Amino acid sequence: MAKVVVEAGVCGFVTTIEAVPQEGYQLKLTIDTPCPSLQPLAAELTAVDGRKVCFAQIGDSEIFAAARKYCRHAACPVPTAIHKAAEVACNFALPKDVRMTITKE
Repeated sequence: MAKVVVEAGVCGFVTTIEAVPQEGYQLKLTIDTPCPSLQPLAAELTAVDGRKVCFAQIGDSEIFAAARKYCRHAACPVPTAIHKAAEVACNFALPKDVRMTITKE
């Protein structure tokens, strides 16, 4: 299982994503979020084919397709975090934190 916790930023929402390997490269997804825009995404996106989502072009996966329907903010890091969880769960990537430091000067 891979687990990613996303502190999304100024919205204050913390989302937890779990990707559990099933048969083959199928993944069971659990997305726990207080964000009202992402709750329908979490209800719809409960399983994916890890090979398809991990090797899709940016924006072409079923994860981004679902995000386009529900996510109201283009810079939301949650869809990318779902991809990262899938990569780790499928052993296509090692678990390594991603960090963005945002300042205004």
